[in-house]
Amino acid sequence: MVENAALASGFTYVGHATRVVFGIGAVAALADEIDRLSLRRVLVLSTPEQRETALDIAGAIHGRIGGVFAEARMHVPIEVATRARAYAREIGADGALAIGGGSTVGLGKAIALETGLPVVAVPTTYAGSEMTTIYGLTQDAVKTTGRDDRVLPKTVVYDPMLTVSLSPALSAVSGLNAIAHAVEGLYAVDANPIVTMLAEECIRALASALPVVVRTPDDLEARSACLYGAWLGGTVLGAVSMALHHKLCHTLGGTFDLPHAETHAVVLPHALEFNAPSAPDAMVRIARALGTADAVEGLHALARRLNIPTSLRELGMRAEDLDRAADLAVTVPYPNPRPFDRAAIRALLERAYGGSAVAA
Repeated sequence: MVENAALASGFTYVGHATRVVFGIGAVAALADEIDRLSLRRVLVLSTPEQRETALDIAGAIHGRIGGVFAEARMHVPIEVATRARAYAREIGADGALAIGGGSTVGLGKAIALETGLPVVAVPTTYAGSEMTTIYGLTQDAVKTTGRDDRVLPKTVVYDPMLTVSLSPALSAVSGLNAIAHAVEGLYAVDANPIVTMLAEECIRALASALPVVVRTPDDLEARSACLYGAWLGGTVLGAVSMALHHKLCHTLGGTFDLPHAETHAVVLPHALEFNAPSAPDAMVRIARALGTADAVEGLHALARRLNIPTSLRELGMRAEDLDRAADLAVTVPYPNPRPFDRAAIRALLERAYGGSAVAA
């Protein structure tokens, strides 16, 4: 078996120490978790749209709120990070409480990267970035990413109740974002049996629960399964290198300001189709987790069931920007199972732009 062969040949796995509190109503433990870290002047972070929700949740920590910064934005623009860092210093914050999705958690990481402040994350989407040492910053329309242990949240509180208000459309694309982490973890250059196990379970959990959430948004069992899958996907993302798909999405999001989760959802089947010939074992596992005969068609079928955008054009990408996107995507490339050149990436982007099905 492949698993036994991997064990016989040996592997390296690096785990990261984050305390996770998971369950319906888990947010009630937030005050205790803040106390565990001995935090007394916490900076609460959110997007402008989630400010009131964040304040409601943060109310559980009573007099330990030092300030609120509700300016988180997609792809963490450097100017937003700079303002947040300055505000953290101004109020004498001893920690950050990030309540929201990947944009808010990313802002918490940007603060931690410079200040070393501990971050507590309360995810309200399925981004999964709360489980990684990966940070991203966008400057001059270019998004750069890196890894640093300082940005890993000390504690993550997963409460499915907090995701019930996430719309079916956003739930669907956020879940596919998490699936993308798992997919690329299966054929990562540093993949290993532990990550493989987590990745397949992530895809299975999300693929089975997302259609239920889209039909019945208040189904807490399905919401719990999605958040569990997101946790696993984030763990995979944090444990191994990502490949072509993530490079493309970082390029499209950082430079062309395309929405993060939606971009992952659109690009994933096309990136997977490109890599399929060079990652046969991953394709078998993905198809098995999706409950289909073919991994790529299975992802296209899942997208159709979830009724989400299937083309970059729908996300606001302009046809005249595809050439620049291809140029940027081949600079500082991520390790990938299948070699590629600019022409191959340009063709892939063309298919993703039009939303065309799998190439023959």
